[in-house]
This record gives sequence, structure tokens and C-alpha cells, in this order.
Amino acid sequence: MESQKSNVVILGIETSCDETSAAVLLNGRDLRSHVISSQITTHQKYGGVVPEIASREHSLHFQPVVQQALNEAKLTFRDLSAIAVTYGPGLVGSLLVGVSGAKAMAYAAGVPLIGINHLEAHIYANFLEHQDLKFPLLALLVSGGHTHLILFEAHGQYTVLGHTRDDAAGEALDKVARTLGLGYPGGPQIQRIAQEGDAQAFNFPRAMLEPGSLDFSFSGMKSAVLNTLNSARMRGETLSVPDIAASFQQAVVDVLVRKALLAIKETRVKTLLLAGGVAANRLLRETLDHKLAEKGVCLVYPSPIFCTDNGAMIATAGYYHYLKGDFAPWTLNAVPGLGLV
Repeated sequence: MESQKSNVVILGIETSCDETSAAVLLNGRDLRSHVISSQITTHQKYGGVVPEIASREHSLHFQPVVQQALNEAKLTFRDLSAIAVTYGPGLVGSLLVGVSGAKAMAYAAGVPLIGINHLEAHIYANFLEHQDLKFPLLALLVSGGHTHLILFEAHGQYTVLGHTRDDAAGEALDKVARTLGLGYPGGPQIQRIAQEGDAQAFNFPRAMLEPGSLDFSFSGMKSAVLNTLNSARMRGETLSVPDIAASFQQAVVDVLVRKALLAIKETRVKTLLLAGGVAANRLLRETLDHKLAEKGVCLVYPSPIFCTDNGAMIATAGYYHYLKGDFAPWTLNAVPGLGLV
């Protein structure tokens, strides 16, 4: 490989939930390797992630995943400029596996350690495939644990405009999918079966909260689905699962899109970044694409593989931290409830 003196090589490590992932990124653009070891099949039998099992699986797969990423990139630890790792938010046991391993490797290799906020990394996944983004930007972060609208004014400068007051959108999708017997993870299952249903069959509530509010609330929407199902069971009726799934998905997307449009109107930003696991939802992408095009606003989102938790987004965020000399101390610890600002 060419001399490392003129290159920035970041090893990114992600272990915040149920994916053990590592990636090697050159100069913030060239993804040399990307490895993901998913625990989905392990947790499916439980209907969701079991924290103790997740951390145990990370411990088993951490070293092989990192080594595979280095091997595929044809590099060694001596070639690295820094090691970036998620330190929060997430499951504390899972985070500790990644943080402890990254600290040990960075110390042994004599390279800086970079602590990465998982929420920030989801936003930075967009920079991996769209390096020409111009500030200011608006980000709609939608995942299993978080739903945020964020004004992104410069690297490292964020203002949270709105956030969920109860369930995150992805969490609500998972819970409804579980109730419908669709399995885990819920978002992809809802999307799959919704294609067979009528999105107008049920009129589930769209909580917009106070006038002008950019906050989100999905708990009432989720409860409306549960109440509809329970009422039908009490009457001895059988409801169409595809219709329920399609109607619920439509309600979630309607709220996300309306809030995003309101934020765009307030900020006058011309580019919206979609981020997080729910960013892979086709209906959300297509609806935003259509609505934003009417207003002359550009919609940017990552490839599906970079929407869910992954090491590439950690490495990308790590690259921009590296350029600022923003390194973590050796006392870096896991912060499961870490906020964005």
C-alpha cells in the first residue's frame, strides 16, 4: 500500500447493540473493508435483543471481526492512524466490549483513540457516499431507539430541534410487529407484509403534539393498534394483518414526513439527511423524495447496509474527529444514555 504519511487510515468499531462490526476507511472516502457479524438469528427466538446474550456474542466475535477487516484491507495495526469506537448510547454490556477492546488495541498500536457518539455516526453514514454535502444540513434520525430532528451546522455542531417523547419510531414498529406475530426485527417485517395490505383500511392517530412542535410521539399510535386488535378479539373478529401493518406504517411515515417538512420550513435548509435503521424503509424514502422535490429540497440517504448499525459509519465519523485532533483519553468509558449534545 502507498505510504501512510499522507493518508488517514481509521479503523471503526461498532458494538452498541446486536451487530459486531469493523471497517477500515482511507481518507474519509475509500472504504477498504467492512465486516458485520449480526446477532439477529440469535435474538429472533426471544422477540428482541437480550442484553446479556448480546454482550456475550460481542465478546466471541469482536477479535475475529476486527482481524477480518484488517485482512480484507490488506493492512496491519501499524498502518492505522487511529481507532474509532462507539461509546454510547446503547446497551452498556455491548458498549463495554467495544470500548475495552478498542482501548487495548489503540494503546498497543500506539495510535489515538476516538470515542464516537452512535447517533452522530448514523448521520455521518451519509458522508461516506455523498462527500460533497454543504452545510447547513437538516438530519432526520430514525432508529429503534431514537427519533430526532437535528440541525447540522458544521462538523461537530448540532442543535436538536425535536426528539421523541416516548417510543422511537423503530421501537414502535418492533412492538407492533411482535404483537402481529411477524417476528424480529419488526421494521423490515412490517414493510414486507404491508405491501399486501391496504394503508387506508385503518385510520390510526397521527400525534402532532402542540402547534409548531418538532417533537415526536408514537406511543399513542402503537396503543391504538393494540386496542384495535384487542377489541376485534373480544368480538370474535379476525382482522387483516397486512392491512394493520400497512395502515400503521403509513401513520408512522406521515408523522415523520410532516415533522420534517415543518423543520425545513423553519430552518430553510436545502438538504435533508435521512439516517438510522428506519431510513431503509422504502415508503419513508419515496414519500420524502416526492414531498421534498416539490419544495426544491434535496433528500440524501445511505445505502441500506449503512442505515443499520455498522463500523463504516463509525470510521467515517472518526475521520472528521481525527482531522480536528479530537481524541479520547484512555479513561474513555461506555455511556449507555449518551445524548447528541
